[in-house]
Amino acid sequence: MKRAFPILAAVTALLLAYAFYEAIWVAPMERTMGDVQRIFYYHVPSAWTAFLLFFVNLIASVIYLVRRNAKADAVALVTGEVGVVFCTVVLVTGPIWARPVWGIWWTWDIRLTTTLVLWLIYVSYLVLRRFSESSQTPKLAAVLAIFGALDVPLVYFSIWFFRTQHPQPVIGGGGSIDPRMLHVLLLNWLAFSCFALLVSWARYRLEMFKREVEEAEALESLLVAGSGAQISKTQIPLSREPQ
Repeated sequence: MKRAFPILAAVTALLLAYAFYEAIWVAPMERTMGDVQRIFYYHVPSAWTAFLLFFVNLIASVIYLVRRNAKADAVALVTGEVGVVFCTVVLVTGPIWARPVWGIWWTWDIRLTTTLVLWLIYVSYLVLRRFSESSQTPKLAAVLAIFGALDVPLVYFSIWFFRTQHPQPVIGGGGSIDPRMLHVLLLNWLAFSCFALLVSWARYRLEMFKREVEEAEALESLLVAGSGAQISKTQIPLSREPQ
C-alpha cells in the first residue's frame, strides 16, 4: 500500500495538469458567457466530488453505529473533512461565476441555499468532532452525518423540481452540453476524484496513527498509575498490636 501512494500521487498530478490544460485551452468557448464559463469545469466537479465524499461518510457512519468499528469512524471523519473542503470550493467558485453572468454575487436560490445548509451541517459535524471530548461524540457525529446526507439529494434535485435561477442540469435534466465540453468536465471530475482519494488516504493514515499514539499513551498512563498505587500500598507501615 505504501508503494501505491506515490504512484497515485504522480498519476493525480498528471491528471490535474492535463485536465487544467483541457479546461483552459482546449474546451470550446461558451457563446453567451465567454471564458468565464470555464470555471464550470471546477465548480461542477467539486460539487460531485463533495457529494461522493459525503456519501462515503454516510456509509461509514452507518457502519460505525451498527458495529462500533473504529476504522469506519476514522473514514467518516476523514471524508467529512475533505468533503467540506470541496463543498467550500463550490461555494467560492459559484459566486465568482455568478457575478459576471447574473450581475450579483449571491441570491437565495433553492440550489444555493440548500448547498449552504449542507456546508453548515458538515462544518458543525467537524466542530463537534474537534471540540467535544465526550465518549458519545462519535455516535452523535454519526447521527449528524446521516442527517446531513439527507440534504445531498435535495441539493442535487432542487433544480429539477423547483423553478430556480440556477442553470438546469446539463446531464439528464433537460439541458444540453457540447460533447467536447462533457469530455473535459468528466476528465476534471476524474482528476478531482483521484485528488480527493489521495488526500483522504493520507489523512486516514495520519488519523489512525494519531489514534494508536493516543491509545498507547492512555495505556502507559494506566500502567504508571497502577505501579504508583502498588508502590504506595507497599510503603504503608503495618500497625502494631498494643503491648
